[in-house]
Amino acid sequence: MNPNQEKYKAVQYDHFGHADILHIVELPKATANKGEVLVKVKAAGINPGESSIREGFLAKQFPSTFPSGQGTDFAGVVESVGDDVTNFKAGDEVIGFSNNRNSQAEYVMVKTDQLIIKPSKVSWEQAGGLFVAGTTAYAAVRAVGLKEGDTVIISGAAGGVGSLAVQIAKRQGAKVIGIVSTHNFEWLKKHGIAPVSYDGNVEENLETALNGSKPDAFIDLSGKGYVELAIKLGISVDKINTIIDFAAVEKYKIKAEGSAAASTAKVLGELAQMINDGELELPIAKTYPLSQVKEAYIDLEKRHTHGKIVLIP
Repeated sequence: MNPNQEKYKAVQYDHFGHADILHIVELPKATANKGEVLVKVKAAGINPGESSIREGFLAKQFPSTFPSGQGTDFAGVVESVGDDVTNFKAGDEVIGFSNNRNSQAEYVMVKTDQLIIKPSKVSWEQAGGLFVAGTTAYAAVRAVGLKEGDTVIISGAAGGVGSLAVQIAKRQGAKVIGIVSTHNFEWLKKHGIAPVSYDGNVEENLETALNGSKPDAFIDLSGKGYVELAIKLGISVDKINTIIDFAAVEKYKIKAEGSAAASTAKVLGELAQMINDGELELPIAKTYPLSQVKEAYIDLEKRHTHGKIVLIP
């Protein structure tokens, strides 16, 4: 490393483990090469899947090399562009995604097809936390093929993904029932979603909410046996999607469409525009400075936050 080269701070870890293995390192700041854009990060989201990768639970699906960076979501200001880049310029405010697990940093380098211009009414926090949760919600709702008037049940309906999925499903004309803790009831009601508590007997709580009607689809965002409950409720397996219960996917041959099924700048642009136009709300649960990345993940892994936790470099 050239001692005179400018450096930037980034999150890394050296082996699989819990959040306490995360640390901040200094890396050499590069200049944008052909087809690339260097972005000064203003906000970067954190996601449960990153915890699973870091702990080694997804080592087969997402192999790791060490030291490893972390993070996909980000938003920021273009610092520099490669010689052949014409659709972005220094100073542009952008939202993007990295495929290299390195967005939790002061700078990130990506290809031009991983960026969109940030609409003016989208906050940095919303922009930085949008991509993974937004594309996961988009794909999960699309997977169950909702029609006008369908009834869909969504578990984990107040989390980063769930809070978006319920709104997207509602926009498609569905009746949406969200399974949440009672302290999130008011937010769901405000968005036209029927809340059901996961405390007590969830099946009985759902039957009360359904009031004799039959549900058409189920989106499982939390695991915990909800796929089995969906089948018990008589929902066809082609109308059930989970982003977390892969054992149930194997057993029942249900769908498991998540972020990877919608990971494009086009989808990101659609979601950002909906937020800009006031048609979609992305709740921000809390922000942490980059230096407190451990605390941010400890908070996330309690699984009680409403909306997104975002890092601010």
